[in-house]
Amino acid sequence: MGDDTRRGDPMGAFEDLGTFGLYSFEFEQLPAARIRESVQELEEQGWRSFWFPEVGGREAFSLASLILSSTERIRAVNAIAQIWARDARSARGGGALLADAYPGRHVLGLGYGGQRRPGVKPLAAMREYLDAMDAPDAPGAETPIRRVLAAYGPKMLELSRDRAAGAHTYHVTVAHTVQARETLGPVAFLGVEHPVLFESDATEARAIAREHLHPYLNTPFNVEKFRRLGYTEDEITHGADRLVDDLVFWGDLDTIVKKLRDHVDAGADHVTVQVIGTAPGESMPHWRRLAEALL
Repeated sequence: MGDDTRRGDPMGAFEDLGTFGLYSFEFEQLPAARIRESVQELEEQGWRSFWFPEVGGREAFSLASLILSSTERIRAVNAIAQIWARDARSARGGGALLADAYPGRHVLGLGYGGQRRPGVKPLAAMREYLDAMDAPDAPGAETPIRRVLAAYGPKMLELSRDRAAGAHTYHVTVAHTVQARETLGPVAFLGVEHPVLFESDATEARAIAREHLHPYLNTPFNVEKFRRLGYTEDEITHGADRLVDDLVFWGDLDTIVKKLRDHVDAGADHVTVQVIGTAPGESMPHWRRLAEALL
């Protein structure tokens, strides 16, 4: 592995992302014109980074390019680009091109996603993928790129520390952030996503949060993550209040902001906030309120 993926490299520092950023699925559904308008407004609000997944059909590098070409300063972070959606050489070439076109403004987040391969273990698959990306003859091998890995368990976190600039976690608790920092050590980057919901009625908030969390409470890797954090099978199966409240911060703005800062106190370098409970294209008022409170 070249030094270009490590935090100590000039392109590996992540302070430019700011302490807080935004995470959203919305750009997977909105037309290009709306994406352009939205991300330009976010830049005006002062947001320094925008994180987005690859799940709804929008290709990861194309969407990153649209966001970057529509703005002047904001950082675009793939969270994640699925490793089964493209081969490693294509990922390396795509990351190198964006790094060349938009210096310092793209972070390539990789994760075990896309079409599954029966019998293939995530850790082994990711290690093999990174080996292919880092081959001397890979496209753009001479161009430094910033790379983080989606990681929950200790072994993937160790791989993130050793083979990337650090880790990106998703739907975790503050306790997990403490554990992740211990595994990563003091140097590697730790970016933490956390969903928030602007709803102060406990019954309503938990109902919306459970609906949002349902897929994650029923997938093997997430279930194992929650087990390691000490939640019981019954709490996971039924989405117990304790689990829901730890995974989705709900309430008024002051309550949400205080809980988000707990991740920073626990060792996160960066917290990316996902607003839930809104229809696609309707999160802007909440993003604006968060900008005023966090930036």
